[in-house]
Amino acid sequence: MDLPVVAGVDGSEESLRAVDRAADEAALRGAPLRLVYASLWERYEGSLIAQEVGKPVEEVMARDVMGAAERRAHQRRPGLVVTTAVLAEEPEFGLVNESSLARLVVLGCRGRSGVAELLLGSVSLSVAAHAHCPVIVLRGRPEEPAAPGRVVLGVAEKGACPAAVRFAAEEAALRGVPLEAVRAWRRPAHTAAGHQPLSGRPALTQEEEAAGALEEALRKDLPDDLRVHRRTAEGPARDVLVAASRDAGLLVVGARRRTGRFGLRLGRVAHGVLHHADCPVAVVPEPA
Repeated sequence: MDLPVVAGVDGSEESLRAVDRAADEAALRGAPLRLVYASLWERYEGSLIAQEVGKPVEEVMARDVMGAAERRAHQRRPGLVVTTAVLAEEPEFGLVNESSLARLVVLGCRGRSGVAELLLGSVSLSVAAHAHCPVIVLRGRPEEPAAPGRVVLGVAEKGACPAAVRFAAEEAALRGVPLEAVRAWRRPAHTAAGHQPLSGRPALTQEEEAAGALEEALRKDLPDDLRVHRRTAEGPARDVLVAASRDAGLLVVGARRRTGRFGLRLGRVAHGVLHHADCPVAVVPEPA
């Protein structure tokens, strides 16, 4: 079964960016593209009916939006196999459900119902936190496919998720760009100026450990011909990765699954970069 790349569509400018990126991702992988519009229009429209077709206004609008999105995808990537789905479901539920049979989901940063004061729309955040496959959220400015930036992989304290490493390597290889693996480290706290660190280890040791974590994370799952740059940086992990995103084409972070009622949980770093990164962010789930 050839799993599709899925794009969440709602008619907003952000979702049209998602269509463009998803079309590019599908073409790179030789995969089909699936455009999904999900909304509980019956809840919001009630008995309001478009008289000429006998359907809720929201459903009529959804099909118009999907038609425009499908045409846009074909114009961007002629020959791409495109399917569409209009679902009478909450967007979060519909897109998470679609992710179980997708290789990738692409979303805009904020949709048609987004509140200007919010840094990231609730749908994008919820899907990134619960999807069964990698999710790309389009932070930053629209990019040109002719000039893709490097792929940045964030390596966490406990090491990079193998799934995130594989995804980042695949993205870099497909686009012909370098992979930059970044590991943040923190200088040990001091009791007072001139005193020894509370941990008893010098800052140099912290940096060496960060470099070792990078090497361990990248021991396998990398193509032999992929250009890989390893870099450590002092500071909070979120701040280091946000800084790295400023001239990148994609920032990749892993998210480990936790057992329990709510499934996947995003850590503080993943949550932070989704709100503040200057380039698209890929959240890659790691099975328990």
